Amino acid sequence: MMLKKICLISGFALILSACTFQTKHRGYVFPINLEQKVQDIKTTSALIDEFGAPQVKTLYGDEVWIYFGADENYRGPFAPTYTNETVLLVWVKGGRIQKTKLLHDADLPDIKIAQGETDIPAAIELNAIEELFNNIGRFSPAGLGQ
Repeated sequence: MMLKKICLISGFALILSACTFQTKHRGYVFPINLEQKVQDIKTTSALIDEFGAPQVKTLYGDEVWIYFGADENYRGPFAPTYTNETVLLVWVKGGRIQKTKLLHDADLPDIKIAQGETDIPAAIELNAIEELFNNIGRFSPAGLGQ
């Protein structure tokens, strides 16, 4: 009878431990008065002082600096969900800020991640034996400092 209770309590504890609730912040932690702070900033140096370097800068077209922050919520064995998503877009020209745009959860499009892998054009597919022989001679022996 006692063994049965111990097994039941252990099983219940195991199930509860798999159902943890955890939130991690990803990206920038924006201040509460973000809109007011962004309006007061006029130069890129002031922007970097306030928020740091952007996560992304566009390569083509207008120069846009992108800052992103979100809360990643873990709920046990389920896929993580994201809340409090905020994106700050800053159009920059010659060290001066031309325009800013602030996007929140409702403004962001719902993007579905495709399952599987993307094929790479002209990729070479090797099996395990070919990979093994392909790597012969590529690595220097340990301790030679090369």
